[in-house]
Amino acid sequence: MAQVLAVSDGDGVRTLTLNRPDAFNSLTVELKEALLTALVEAAADEGVRAVVLTGAGKAFCAGQDLKEHIALLRADDPAPLRTVEEHYNPIVTAITTLPKPVIAAVNGMAAGAGASFAYACDLRVAADSARFLMAFAGVGLTADSGASWTLPRLIGYGRAMEMMLLGKPVDAAEALRIGMVNQVVPAAEVLPAALALATRMAAGPTTAYAKIKEALLASAGGPLADGLAVEGRTQGEAGASADHREGVEAFVAKRTPNFTGR
Repeated sequence: MAQVLAVSDGDGVRTLTLNRPDAFNSLTVELKEALLTALVEAAADEGVRAVVLTGAGKAFCAGQDLKEHIALLRADDPAPLRTVEEHYNPIVTAITTLPKPVIAAVNGMAAGAGASFAYACDLRVAADSARFLMAFAGVGLTADSGASWTLPRLIGYGRAMEMMLLGKPVDAAEALRIGMVNQVVPAAEVLPAALALATRMAAGPTTAYAKIKEALLASAGGPLADGLAVEGRTQGEAGASADHREGVEAFVAKRTPNFTGR
């Protein structure tokens, strides 16, 4: 039986592939637990300096597996109501706080929690065939997986509200125009483009990337004073890194820096 999550490594990049293509990579308990474990392991592995998240087949991720969900609802199993706390919130926290760049290679439809995972990533490369759909209201639910926090910060409150209330899909071209994604490429090139970007970042100053993520995350919803405090602390920590010294030495010597992620 194929693994629901495929994991591969190369050039400092770990690729996590949601691997339920026949079900559009919809999220079962097994897949959610596998993804959370893989993210925690990637964070702790010093050999991993960037992560790519993608989907197998034609879809990135269709969100919650509703067949599994409804079977549990019919059995009066409380598990469906716990999955936000047990799975979705920890996954999004793991993505946003991972001390390395996380790039979503959105190879097709991204809906519900699947789209939310893409929003939580640091950068998004989308196939020209990709679409983003906030389908929660259509099944009588509200947002989860951090979308109510991440999506308005990407595209603004008004557009995020429209997506949530009306459930209208956003295609790749529109997603690029409004800032939901960073790059759109032909479908066959989406994973190679994401891997090329991740490989470039894996050779970069990993400590600085981690501190940038921390500073932006802390400042996104807080007052200026809090943001300045986090900037001061993280800049001091980054400044004490070997990568900072190497970057300055390389700049003065007019050569390419050799960052080690330390």
